[in-house]
Amino acid sequence: MNKPTVFDCAVIGLGKYYDERSSLTVVESDISLPFSVQRVFYLYDIPGSESRGAHAHRNCHQFLIAASGAFEVVLDDGKVKRTVQLTQPYYGVHIPPSVWAYEQAFSSNSICLVLASEKYDVADYIRNYEEFLEWIR
Repeated sequence: MNKPTVFDCAVIGLGKYYDERSSLTVVESDISLPFSVQRVFYLYDIPGSESRGAHAHRNCHQFLIAASGAFEVVLDDGKVKRTVQLTQPYYGVHIPPSVWAYEQAFSSNSICLVLASEKYDVADYIRNYEEFLEWIR
């Protein structure tokens, strides 16, 4: 089976509903996203000079949203790198399993919201880049 590439990572618009009081964006498992959500977490208080992530998953799909602020997501399939900028809370990027990803260039007060297809499992993570390159071959 072929492993996903950076071109399988899709930026998905979630829609924005607003009136004079506020704005609203909805995310629904298997409707807004190409997977069912099993876990939600978020990163915050990240200095702009730091990066986060730097791993791939064997089975887990992830969907990243800049719930506040902005940041870049660097996607890497072992052959091609692609950078996606997330700057609006009604867009996110879907990262399928087998794609190495990390986040960088965080603006002040950024919040990175992550929706994941799997519950936390340390065995699902590939945290060493050389191991990742061997695994995708």
